[in-house]
Amino acid sequence: MSVVVGYADTVEDRNALPFAFREAAMRGTDVTVVVDGDRGAVDESIAVARTASGADGVAVRVAEPVPGRSHADNLVDRSYEPGVELLVIGVRRRSPVGKLLLGSVSQRVLLDAHCPVVAVKPPVEAAR
Repeated sequence: MSVVVGYADTVEDRNALPFAFREAAMRGTDVTVVVDGDRGAVDESIAVARTASGADGVAVRVAEPVPGRSHADNLVDRSYEPGVELLVIGVRRRSPVGKLLLGSVSQRVLLDAHCPVVAVKPPVEAAR
């Protein structure tokens, strides 16, 4: 079994990482981080999130994006893999008008994923 989390080096995704590690620790499973774009700061963010969540013993695997596929496609594809029990994504807070038009990656994942999805919002102070 595995917890999959999307990561694109945004405030929203940096907040989703610790949640994914806590869930994996609670479920006794590992974390697969699906990276969008450049892998630059992902290793450092993973180390910080793992420590901050108290899940130092949770195994982690970084999945490179499939060339020519969108981040949403890569996440939805992972949700269909055997053993994936949860998909975690970061979402940003939106204005009332923005709520009518949920972000395209979030919307695709929420509507098309084959497993349960948790959408993690950043803390109020981080959104400002």
